[in-house]
Amino acid sequence: MYERLLAAASLRSTDGAIRVVSEYEPVAGVGTPLFPPTVKAKETNSAGYLVEPRYVDGNETQVVLLDQPQSQANRCETALLDAVKRREMFIPHLEMVTESHGMPVRMTSLEAPHRSRDAYFRDSVDEAGTKFDETELGAALRDASSGDLSAYLLLVPSDLAYGVWDSHRKRRIQVKIPRAYRSEMIGIKPLVGVRAAGRVDRLNLAGDTVELTESGWAPSASEKPKKGVKTARMSELGHGMIPPSEGLGGVSVTSVQRSASLSLAQLAALRFGNASEELTAAARALVASIALLGDRLAFSAPALHLRSGCELLLVSERIEWVQRGRDGVPVLEPLELSTPQEALELFTIAVGRAREAGLQWASDPMVVRPNSSLQQAIDKSYLIAGVGAAESE
Repeated sequence: MYERLLAAASLRSTDGAIRVVSEYEPVAGVGTPLFPPTVKAKETNSAGYLVEPRYVDGNETQVVLLDQPQSQANRCETALLDAVKRREMFIPHLEMVTESHGMPVRMTSLEAPHRSRDAYFRDSVDEAGTKFDETELGAALRDASSGDLSAYLLLVPSDLAYGVWDSHRKRRIQVKIPRAYRSEMIGIKPLVGVRAAGRVDRLNLAGDTVELTESGWAPSASEKPKKGVKTARMSELGHGMIPPSEGLGGVSVTSVQRSASLSLAQLAALRFGNASEELTAAARALVASIALLGDRLAFSAPALHLRSGCELLLVSERIEWVQRGRDGVPVLEPLELSTPQEALELFTIAVGRAREAGLQWASDPMVVRPNSSLQQAIDKSYLIAGVGAAESE
């Protein structure tokens, strides 16, 4: 298995990609409403779902997006981080650590929105107070280029699998690494439903207007609030009745499909400066093994929770090598890698072979702490001030 991946990741075989094709259904059965992520519709400026036409089995079909590629990648990264916490494996990563109002705060490059290039790390310092970008390792990431991604391989190899764009630093030439791994989930032939959304107050508190104060809120002393005093309706603060109104009720679909792919062409495009051919090939295979391990850790379970109202049962799955086409169609061959344990074994072999070729991986993450400005912003986010608005249920 590893030898084939080693050759494939450098396009030295007939393999061009690896695919995972899965089918799911709602845990309560086919036809049960599922709740996709909501977006603001451009035409109506109101909440809606992402529905579009696609070709499914050669036929034009309406589909609804249940989980986007960015979200699927995040699920893989979270699964990898959980495996690191369980001490099942280790991959180098960045870690911002601090404390706010007695609570520990931690952010890793496997969680940050822009991965290792996130502003959380740009606005952090090391133990000596040196800006992250001015540390030896931070500068190596900052100065990396498409011709030499060695720093990413050594410090944040998962970025090479899931892609990264250094958009937070104002430089004429920015590092932009396309994702090698891509996955998404769609619902087939969606029927959009409706539901009544409202809230019942057991004590039936009156929906009066109240005054907002520094300590919270207080009933208005007069029918007409004083000028300059901030006010709100009781229902906005979580009290009182909210009459039911029509809202999004999820979608009913004929099936749910997940399609994931690992681009061997993108892996073959990775360059590591003056690294030997042996190390370059082993590094590409290592990145491939990270992507496959993340997929298995995140998606091999019999059931999957995407969000509230979107719990899915795995019905079928196939993992396959996709080879150069023959007679107008690609040649498909099963890839025996269904469990996290099998993927972990492959990853362990890939790490060992890369080390033999000269890879020097750290055994601990690079730890930084927020600078004073970022620390103040974090502290502010942990303060409870005022009263927030309540949404209908």
